[in-house]
Amino acid sequence: MTDWLANDVAVVTGGASGNGRAISLTMAEHGADVVVADLQPDPREGGTPTHEKIQQEFNQRAEYVECNVARIDDLQDAMSAAEEFGGVSIMINNAGITQSDEFLETTEEDFDRIMDINVKGVFFGAQAAAQSMIDNGRSGSIVNMSSVTSFIGRGDGVRYTTSKGAVEAMTRALADRLGQEGIRVNSIHPSMIKTSMTDEDLDLLDNESEEEHRQKTPLRRIGQPQDVADTVLYLASPLASFINGEALTVDGGVTTTMGGGY
Repeated sequence: MTDWLANDVAVVTGGASGNGRAISLTMAEHGADVVVADLQPDPREGGTPTHEKIQQEFNQRAEYVECNVARIDDLQDAMSAAEEFGGVSIMINNAGITQSDEFLETTEEDFDRIMDINVKGVFFGAQAAAQSMIDNGRSGSIVNMSSVTSFIGRGDGVRYTTSKGAVEAMTRALADRLGQEGIRVNSIHPSMIKTSMTDEDLDLLDNESEEEHRQKTPLRRIGQPQDVADTVLYLASPLASFINGEALTVDGGVTTTMGGGY
């Protein structure tokens, strides 16, 4: 444990479960107070609610806020909760959905749903956090969750790939716009990360075994939520004080081979 994030306040969207839970806990472990913004407080994988676990294990201040990132008012509620701790200085736009699709059968409703969460949610999450940081005279870090699909594309997930490509482009633009305010903006691009969501709901293994996916990855393992959380920690910490507008891949090397193999 370090005190890299002492005096920081982190807001983590989708922070109750999976990658978001690991991120929230890691922020607290290294000294930040945390607002867990999610649709529900209980982790999908079971166990103590993330904000309570933070309080119990790390003795950091933490609060849960019900948040649908497609609703700007909900994002503002998360910023208001952060104000109680001194104001957000680390914003993790982690919430998102992923769906396989058949491009020729995609409806307007399908398209709008994924864009509302994966793109609109990131845009207005970053806006709300940046405005709070500026109003409070705080520098800070915004980390946006994208995907390796933004680099390699997936024909069986066109709208998802489109949304994550938008996040990558948005991150570069925000890094330019907000750098002058002392706010760094970067994106993270994971490949397959083993969470309860990927295991139970989304069937991202596409009927292949974990071993088959492992063999596609140069490091010969499936990514874990802690791999993502540790990358967020780096980007949020003073160690990355001159890193801005970067798209950081967290994939065990999979995008270096076989056109991504994902």
